[in-house]
Amino acid sequence: MAMAYDPNNIFAKILRGEIPCKKLHEDEFVLAFADINPQAPVHILVIPKGAYVSAQDFGARASAAESQAIFRAIAHLTEQHGIAATGYRLISNAGVHGHQEVPHFHFHILGGRALGSMLTRS
Repeated sequence: MAMAYDPNNIFAKILRGEIPCKKLHEDEFVLAFADINPQAPVHILVIPKGAYVSAQDFGARASAAESQAIFRAIAHLTEQHGIAATGYRLISNAGVHGHQEVPHFHFHILGGRALGSMLTRS
């Protein structure tokens, strides 16, 4: 069963200015900010400003401008933070099996060191 969008999720509250964040990029469609619990030297969250739950939801409903803006923001941020040349990981968790914790579509950009294997076997 798909996760429903919760307008009171933490990212919605950040977008409304109810919770502060360390903004790294903002435009008409996208907000990017530093993760408060970084898992790598560079750990940035990139979120659309629209109310989308997952990649499926975003892919089905987002405008071409929103889609373009999120990937342009990612390209800009990886260059700006010096990880485009050395490499980075781009992660978007979806649903229960993907361990999605916040029901707002988002990407994690992780980099700044070798990140190791993508998944552990279990």
